Formats: sequence, C-alpha cells, structure tokens
Amino acid sequence: MKVACLLLLVSGAIAQPLKMVRVQAGSFVMGASEAKHDFDEVPAHRVRISQAFSVGATEVTNAQYEEFDPSHRQLRGKLGFSKADDEAVVFVSWHDAVRYTEWLSKKEGRPYRLPTEAEWEYFARAGTTTPYHTGDTLPAEFRKNARLSWYPDPARDKGDEIVPLTVAKTPPNAWGLFDVHGNVEEWCLDWYGPYEAGQQTDPVGRVSGDFRVTRGGSHSTELYYLRSANRSGALPDDRSWVIGFRVVQAAMPATKPLPAVAPGLYQTNVRKSTPKDVRRGPDPNRPYFKGPREYVKIALDSHGPLFSHHNHDPAITECANGDLLAIWYSCETEQGRELMTAASRLRYGQEEWEPASVFWDAPDRNDHAPALWFDGDKTLYHFQGMAAAATWGALALIMRTSMDNGATWSPARLIEPEHGLRHQPVESVFRTKEGVIVLPADAITGGSGGTSIHLSRDGGKTWSDPGGDIRGIHGGVTQLKDGRLMAFGRGMPIDGKMPKSVSSDMGRTWTYSASVFAPISSGQRLVLMRLKEGPIFFASFGEHGLFASVSMDEGETWSTPRLVTDDQPAHPVNGIDGHSFMMSPTQAETKGYMSVCQGLNGVIHLISSRQHYAFNLAWVKAGR
Repeated sequence: MKVACLLLLVSGAIAQPLKMVRVQAGSFVMGASEAKHDFDEVPAHRVRISQAFSVGATEVTNAQYEEFDPSHRQLRGKLGFSKADDEAVVFVSWHDAVRYTEWLSKKEGRPYRLPTEAEWEYFARAGTTTPYHTGDTLPAEFRKNARLSWYPDPARDKGDEIVPLTVAKTPPNAWGLFDVHGNVEEWCLDWYGPYEAGQQTDPVGRVSGDFRVTRGGSHSTELYYLRSANRSGALPDDRSWVIGFRVVQAAMPATKPLPAVAPGLYQTNVRKSTPKDVRRGPDPNRPYFKGPREYVKIALDSHGPLFSHHNHDPAITECANGDLLAIWYSCETEQGRELMTAASRLRYGQEEWEPASVFWDAPDRNDHAPALWFDGDKTLYHFQGMAAAATWGALALIMRTSMDNGATWSPARLIEPEHGLRHQPVESVFRTKEGVIVLPADAITGGSGGTSIHLSRDGGKTWSDPGGDIRGIHGGVTQLKDGRLMAFGRGMPIDGKMPKSVSSDMGRTWTYSASVFAPISSGQRLVLMRLKEGPIFFASFGEHGLFASVSMDEGETWSTPRLVTDDQPAHPVNGIDGHSFMMSPTQAETKGYMSVCQGLNGVIHLISSRQHYAFNLAWVKAGR
C-alpha cells in the first residue's frame, strides 16, 4: 500500500501532516470467525468493498483537529489524557468528527468522511482472519492499561490509569495503519444495529438508531474488546477520554442503509387508548393482594443481548393505558461492558408478564441503573446511567420520553453529559407539589456513601444537582406536606438503625437521624412513595424478609410492618438470579432491589429483582 502525506495549510502555517494510506478494493469475512464472540458479531458474512479509498494512517491528533477547532485546546489534558500535539484527539463527539471531515473536504476540495463500519474492519484486519492483526494475541507493546478500569472514581483509582495516547508508537498492520487495537475507539459513520446474513457490498449500517458505531477499543479496556471483530457504539453527542476518530478520503458508497432495528416485544401492538374502567380497582375498604408473579422471563443460557445470569435493579411504572412496564439491567457481571437494560410489559387485563426484550443497550457500555416515571398524564420518562466504558465509575446521565405508552421513545438526551459520579439513577422519581421533578442518584460507586438528587423545574428540559447528600446509597425520597424532602438509605446506620435524612432546602443540605427501621445491606434496596390516598408507603427488609408499612403522620410513626407474602403454606419462589427462597405466612423474600408505583385504580405494584406483588392500602394497614 502506498502512503501519501497531505499538508494542511491554515492561516499560512503548516500543520502536522495528515498521512493517508491507499486501500485497494477487495473482500473479507466481517464479524466473528473465532470461537468466542459477542452476540452482535454474528452472523459472520462476506463483504465486498467495491472501490479503493484512502484512510488516515493514524487517528486524528490534537494538532490536526485543532486547526479546525482551536477551542478544543482547552480540553487537552482533561482527566489527565491527551496533552501533546501528537496524541489522538479525544473528547470529541460523532458530530464533532463529522464537522471536521466537512471542513477538511471544503479545504482540500476532495470528499472526506468517517469510515463505514465495514471499511473500518476491512482495513483493520488488513487481510488477517485472526482476532488481532498481530495474530491470536496482542503483544504487550500494544496494551495500554488493558484492564477493567474504574477511572476516574477516586475511591478506586489505582494511580496508574493515565497513559499516553501518542499515535504510531507501535508497529502498523500489514497495510500500514497504526493503532487499530486499543489506543482510542474510533467513530464510524454507521448507525449501530445487528448484522444480517448473506454477502453484502459496501454496507453502510442502519437507516437510523440510537448509537453510532465505534471500533477498535481503547486504552483502559480489557483485551477482549480490542479484537478486529468487536463492535461498540455511543450516543453521537457523547464525548469522553476513550473515543477519537480517523478519516477516510472517498465518496460515500451509494448503498442504501438497512431498515431500522425492529421494535422489542414490549413495543408491539401497544394499546393507544385508555380503557374506560382503568380507574376501577378492588374495593379500597377491603384488603387485596395478588402475587408473587415473575416478570423476568429470559431463556436459560442466554448470553446476549439478554442475559440469563444476572437480572437486577428494576424500575416499574404504570402507563396511561393501564399497562405496567418494568425495566431492569441484565448482564453476566455488574461491572461488565455487556450490561444492558431489558423490559417486559404486563398488558392491561392480562395476568402474565411477557417475555423480556431489549429496552436500552449502548453497545459495550455499562448501562448502569435505570429509572422510570409516569407523570400521571401521558408522558413516560426513562432515566439511565451510561458509562464511558466498563463499570459504573464514570456515568453520564440520559433521559428519554414516550408519549405513546412506551411504544416509541424520543432520542436520548444527555442531561448530565460529564462522565463521573452522582449520575447513577435510583428508582424513586417523583414530582413535588411545586412541580419539581426529583431524580435520586447514587453519589458514589461503593457500598457505603450517599445519594444525590437531580432537580428539574421545567418539565425535564434542564437539570441541576443541588449538591447535598442523603445518608446511605440507593436512597428512597419523597416530599413531606410541609415541603421538606425525606429520604431513607442503605448503609451508614445511626445507632444501629437505617438512616433518615431530611432537607428543608431542596437537597442543598440534609440533617440525619436514626429511623425506626433496621438497616439493610448488600442485595437489598428500599422504596418510599407518597400514596394517592395521602399516607407515605415504605417497603424494605427485616428479620423475616420483605415488609411494607405506611405512615399517617409524615414519617413520624409507622404502621406495624406487614410481610409481603401470599400467606400460603411454605413453598419455594424464585428470587434474584433464580435463587429460590421459601415463602410462607411468616417468611417473605429476603433479598432484592425494590421498585414501586401505584396504579390509577389505587393498586400498589411492588417488584423485587424478579417478582411482582400487587396489593392495596387496606391490605397493608390490615397487618398480620
């Protein structure tokens, strides 16, 4: 392959040369040909690249990018990364990268663009069929902090996370291209979506989607994700220290994109109208209970995009049409890049939850901690933490909305775009009597610490973090009648009791005291909610398992806790990750993350990590 140097002239000065490599037309097998692969790398299929093109020998550097956008120099060294002229540029969105190629095209009078995903894998492999262009393994000199990283979480920083991103310091592949394995991820042109079988010519991805493809892996990433076939993706507005780009000089392929990804089961045949009897529930004066009903339905031995191994951290809400919608994360390991969010629907008038389908899955990003909220009118809100890479140590916070009972969703918007702490949603979203939406979020990544809140005073358009901390993680929050906020959290007990936090200034400061409840620990999360009837509802875990209680006097005193059981003779019930427990009149579920909502008909819907319980206020107050 021939290498050419293109000199960029700006304001009369000579910039760093942009080295281009000529890549000839040809064909290759795209996707997984090795034994171990991700679900989105199959089916392997032959792709023909019909026209020769030129591609940057390296990723675009700081000096090259800043000829287009001098203001980017202010981002050099952010979080310690990419300070020098010849390091790969980072903290650039997909849109930034596209604007650079448009500027370059205008400057040079030739078409520049991002590579398609197929072009990227073609030139990265450079004729190889092995996991890396170096063979079955990636030599040590290519590895830059090649491990699962929690950076920049200060509590887990190992002190050696900052690595240079200097381009062309390792040997190129056979076609003269540098750093295709693990310097920085590289934006591609395509919308992300599943592969289709059969031979293809010049594929260009999907017609639309949530995520733009990134390829190549980055520093601070496990070796598995640096393979030639590995696929990643990110929101096109996202900027982080792990994503950069390289350019292609060629016209766009004339190929038509594939259709958008088919909707999930929970999105199909969704009722648009509201049933006339949706507010008609059981007699509010008589105790009502139904359950447990399993809502996590994933095929055994499923390894992506849904995972049978670990399903946890749910959210539930009722839709305007009376359906219940539940979401939760599904994964092999909680720290892993594969962690995604699944969904299931219980349609109005039906008794069984549907099988799970994909709700949200940023490819190879840890999608940690979902939350749902229905505004009581027609809008559903979805909140989600989205990691820069693996772990929940560096989450940005996104929001989507649905106006059609969850059948379709708005494009995701980064409401807290900086990847960091205080962005891990907790499932107790609500609106205050003043109209402020309150979204709790864990403030730290460990098992002992605090919970932050995020506030929106304009219906979700803008958000702010008042800065104070609830005592304990996974905080459940509600508003008292006098306007103060009250919260309970996990960990950090006071006098051997669960901590209670109260704020009179909308979360800027909090005062702490011991509650009447026992503290909870690993694998457990409480819930707190104001009921439509007026009392405050609370559910947590005690000596005999999951219980519910209500307060009629704004959290000063609480009713006798009632175990959440069906009161049947002892029988096994599936708990978190399929580990069964014995339910009886004296024993309830012992572990799980709770989420709760109240239906338009007054029924309280409480879910654990696997089971759904439905009851009314009269049942809780009746006690046992």
